This record gives sequence, structure tokens and C-alpha cells, in this order.
Amino acid sequence: MKIAVASDDAKTVSPHFGRAQYYLVYTVENGKITGQETRAKPGHKHPEDKPHENHGTCNEDSHSHHSEARHANMMDVIMDCDVLLARGMGKGAYEGLKVRSIQPIITDIPEAQTAVEAYLSGSLIDHLELLH
Repeated sequence: MKIAVASDDAKTVSPHFGRAQYYLVYTVENGKITGQETRAKPGHKHPEDKPHENHGTCNEDSHSHHSEARHANMMDVIMDCDVLLARGMGKGAYEGLKVRSIQPIITDIPEAQTAVEAYLSGSLIDHLELLH
């Protein structure tokens, strides 16, 4: 099993999946972490986008094919993962992960390894109220 964690600094869980710079990917065997790697995460923005333009405004039009393609680009690098942990994300990304058979979990735990260990112990709470 592999668990991806969206991260800005390769140590903590990012408060926003779309803006995270990295994925920390933990390999788990027999319920224990046996390896960890850092992967670059493709960005949410395209060169023609202005920083933070329309970010946070979720309506049906914002989930266009263009938006889906950007989410797919961010997710392709973790298609070998079973779970993705973040401290916040948009509903489109959340649903996009589920469609790709990656279980998204929104945690309030800031430390990446602590969040993974909580998931493995069955004590990690999925904070759906942090979706936007």
C-alpha cells in the first residue's frame, strides 16, 4: 500500500492540496511504514492563469474540462497510491481522487508522518468540513 501526503515543505501536511509543491509517498507493508519518497507535484496553475484567480469560487462552471485536466495532471504522479492526505482541498479535487480510486482524507494533523501513523492505526478523522 502507498499513502500520498500533499506537502509544501516535505515534512508537514499542506493546508491546501492544489497549492502543495510535493507529495510525500509512504510505502506501507504489514501495517508499518517501510519507505518514504518525495515526489514533485505538478502545479494547479497554467502559465496563462493569474495567481489565485477565481480560487475558492466553486460553481458548476468552475468544474469545466479545463479544471478536470489540471486535477488529472496533479493526480497522475500518485496513481500508484491508495490514499491521499491533505489538510484542505476543493470538492472537485476530492471527487477526482475518488474517481481514480485514491481515497482522499482531509486531516487536521499538521505533521505528515503522524497523520500517516494515525491513518494506519484507524484513528484518523476525515474532516469533510474542510472541503471548499
